Amino acid sequence: MIAEQVMVAADVSTTFQAARALDLLTVRTPLLKASMWIRGLPERLRGRAGPTPPRLVMSEPIALPGWLPLGEQPDREIAFGAVGKFWRPVIEWRDVAPADFGGFHEPGWGKIAANFSVLPCGQDHTALSYQCRTTTTDPDSRRRFLRYWWLIRPFVAHIMRATLWAIKADAEAATADGSR
Repeated sequence: MIAEQVMVAADVSTTFQAARALDLLTVRTPLLKASMWIRGLPERLRGRAGPTPPRLVMSEPIALPGWLPLGEQPDREIAFGAVGKFWRPVIEWRDVAPADFGGFHEPGWGKIAANFSVLPCGQDHTALSYQCRTTTTDPDSRRRFLRYWWLIRPFVAHIMRATLWAIKADAEAATADGSR
């Protein structure tokens, strides 16, 4: 598991709505851009790079193979996940229905479950967190994933922090604008 958290100068509802509305494709940092470019290189070299979806908002139908909404508790948490072979140079994704995600155990796969959650911290302040958990369906996949995870974990943490800071900025801007 990897978890990141940030304090937001906005109430829970405003912060949660900012998390629900964030287009993840708008989160940009030089390191994020470089890491995504490197991660996509094997697909581009093989001529298999697919089109980028116009938006990637976790509260909307997810337009990426393998990714799915896992649930939402209003003003509390939104969860999403994926099934894939993340450790491969070209990721193989597996589409699974949300109701089947927890019970999916076919050997050779990994699962990601992630969430944004909010907790009130005093008046008009919110603790916003982003957690990401992974599991694999067999020992061989676990070994492969752990080697891959050792390499990419710092980049995943950076992406998670950048995402939280984008949500924080949106929530605080909405509060300053009085549009909550």
